[in-house]
Amino acid sequence: MTQPASPARPVTEKSPPPGGAPSPLRALAARADLRTLSLLGVLAALVVIGGVTQPEAFLDTDNLQLVLTQASVIGVVTVGMTFVIISGGIDLSVGAIVALASVWATTVATQEYGFAGILFTAVVVGLGCGLVNGLLIAYGGMVPFIATLAMLASGRGLALEITDGKTQMVTVDGVLRLGERDAYVLGVPPLVLVFAAVTVVGWLLLNRTTFGRRSVAVGGNAEAARLAGIDVRRQRLYLYLLSGLCCGIAAFLLVVLSGSGQNTNGNLYELDAIAAAIIGGTLLSGGRGTITGSVLGVLIFTTITNIFALNNLETAVQQIAKGAIIVAAVLVQRRASTT
Repeated sequence: MTQPASPARPVTEKSPPPGGAPSPLRALAARADLRTLSLLGVLAALVVIGGVTQPEAFLDTDNLQLVLTQASVIGVVTVGMTFVIISGGIDLSVGAIVALASVWATTVATQEYGFAGILFTAVVVGLGCGLVNGLLIAYGGMVPFIATLAMLASGRGLALEITDGKTQMVTVDGVLRLGERDAYVLGVPPLVLVFAAVTVVGWLLLNRTTFGRRSVAVGGNAEAARLAGIDVRRQRLYLYLLSGLCCGIAAFLLVVLSGSGQNTNGNLYELDAIAAAIIGGTLLSGGRGTITGSVLGVLIFTTITNIFALNNLETAVQQIAKGAIIVAAVLVQRRASTT
């Protein structure tokens, strides 16, 4: 005789969902969404503070355009830095690479080739520096901190040698016009459009390609990634090339913004980019990070700087505030990783 079918067990609040327990990937996505909402909340609070303290100046269209334009240069650098940190590396040379690329692209000999010559030179110099970093780290076995620190010193020294400590003015009309209001597209400066494009490409590269998945895998556990068939050394080389490319693009944007090339360009960009990435949730130990969070980190820091400047607060106060924010972000990360 066949046994009668047992009645279906009712689903209670303690019963697991039909699809089973939430996967680690879904849990990570949920935390990322919460972090993004938190960053948006901080940015909104800063906008409110700026609107209350300096309503006419801060909320003026020209000032908001200035904030976005200033965020564009360091934002492009931060996108490349985010990939490097996700892979478990670090790049202390980004500011020096921006300076070297900007002065090399604004020499008299380079400007003779016009707009294309300046853009090409800036990008190639950035890629060249990234290639050197990548080779030293991936195939030379050097620690990223030491290799990029050496590039920082060398890049700054070479930039000073090229300029002899003088400012190199841009005379190419096509480059100068990009910084004028006539070049704005629907009220948006061209530099902001480039930043947006780099952000979208970076997001797609990290979240929708095998390159992004390999970068996360290398940062999470390099040995496990190697055993899984990933060429870890080649991946690291590509990542530093990507960082150098972003620095070259940022150098061109800085040339457009300032109309000149100086050996002091990109000063402390490495600290700002690392700080923005950390604020955005990128782990310094590697294996986790988001482009969206890093971009929001850039906007938060740029907005803070703008608010402080409008309220005539000293630069020292700005640096102290940034340092406090970085410490708070790291403490939050440590707390989240232990829960």
